[in-house]
Amino acid sequence: MFNKKIYTGFGFALICMAYTACKVPQTAQKSENKNVPNAFSDLKDTTNVVNIKWRQFFNDKYLVDLIDTALKNNQELNVTLQEIEIAKNEVRAKKGEILPSVGYHVGAGFEKVGRYTSSGAGDASTEITPGKEVPEVLPDYQFGLTTNWEVDIWHKLRNAKKAAVTRYLSTVEGKNFVVTNLIAEVANSYYELLALDNQLAIIKKNITLQSDALELMKIQKQATRVTELAVRKFEAEVYNSKSLEFSIQQNITETENKINFLLGRYPQAIKRDTESFNVLVPPLVKVGIPSQLLANRPDIKQAELDLASAKLDVKVAKAQFYPSFGISATLGFQAFNPSYLVRTPESLLYSLAGDLAGPLINKNAIKANYLTANAKQIQAVYNYEKTILNGYIETANQLSNISNLEKSYTLKAKQVQALTQSVDISNDLFRSARVDYFEVLMTQRDALEARLELIETRKQQLNAVVNIYRALGGGWN
Repeated sequence: MFNKKIYTGFGFALICMAYTACKVPQTAQKSENKNVPNAFSDLKDTTNVVNIKWRQFFNDKYLVDLIDTALKNNQELNVTLQEIEIAKNEVRAKKGEILPSVGYHVGAGFEKVGRYTSSGAGDASTEITPGKEVPEVLPDYQFGLTTNWEVDIWHKLRNAKKAAVTRYLSTVEGKNFVVTNLIAEVANSYYELLALDNQLAIIKKNITLQSDALELMKIQKQATRVTELAVRKFEAEVYNSKSLEFSIQQNITETENKINFLLGRYPQAIKRDTESFNVLVPPLVKVGIPSQLLANRPDIKQAELDLASAKLDVKVAKAQFYPSFGISATLGFQAFNPSYLVRTPESLLYSLAGDLAGPLINKNAIKANYLTANAKQIQAVYNYEKTILNGYIETANQLSNISNLEKSYTLKAKQVQALTQSVDISNDLFRSARVDYFEVLMTQRDALEARLELIETRKQQLNAVVNIYRALGGGWN
């Protein structure tokens, strides 16, 4: 009766310890919010420019060649490709942990035990050589196979493998995001280069006009129609334009080198069609509906996959509180003499064991890992929501930018036309002494600034189209 009470108490204590060992601390959980507005504007057209391949979206053959080269040689993209390989190897490693591991061992040695021990006393039943006792130094030879396997009762290993697969898919989306940004960056830099070429051509043409005006001022001075001040003013304007010419040339060099860097090559001339800039018209962009961003933008899909892997990591960390069950086995041969090594069944060696192990006291490290996994899961939720919000705002900003730049370009084109006519009118009026040189000078300056701003606005229009193509997730597919 007394022994029964002891066994009952001991069993109850084991149950309490098992419950305490498996008890998981409570943590905060947060679900992601995928709600986005129904449309970017009053129209709910699902047609989306993102479905157009980048080779068809960009119709400049020189730009297409540059993007092709960048996709082959860009260092950042190549680094990202290696991250995919690293993630792929992690999947292989996690998959291997689920399966039993089998190894081999081959060994040889010798042992001298004390005489006054159970081993040293010898075994009379073992006949080594008739009439002789067990040698003091006993050799030992063995070879065989060993296997270990953790039975995945709580899906700890399978969830770890799923998390690794999800992280691998995340790196693929990360690569797609790099591709999207790389294409956009090359295109924007290319359009900037074309704009600088056209601005340089305008500056050179303006220098010629200003030089002619300067000669006219010199003639007018000799005829005492203007003073030395007028000559010096026009001369200073020529110097200013020549200085601006060198500034633009420097910008051209830096932009070319920026493109070369994106292409992964050392500085060289960039082939381009400068004349095409004047006839480039930003295409009409169809943006679809906001919910399509979830499927098209690589950074949103990457954030979603990171969130999925974070949730799986929580399950893996939770399983650390539960006991694990392992099985180990050995099969081989062992003998003190090589000639007996493969003799069966005398030299045959085998074993089979199972063990159940789990945390009991001082689980601080496991708790910390679990709480960290939970915190990372919540962090991934916020990052996912932030990425969706960022994608929507980027698209909305570029839509507004395209609309406003179109209106601005129309007005600036009219401004250039008016100022160009003003230059001719001011020159004619100056020759007939109806206006002074200052009005001629200011009119030429305003016309130059307006022409440069018109080119800048056209470049911004082209950049806005490229940026909305990127914001929608175009280019990677």
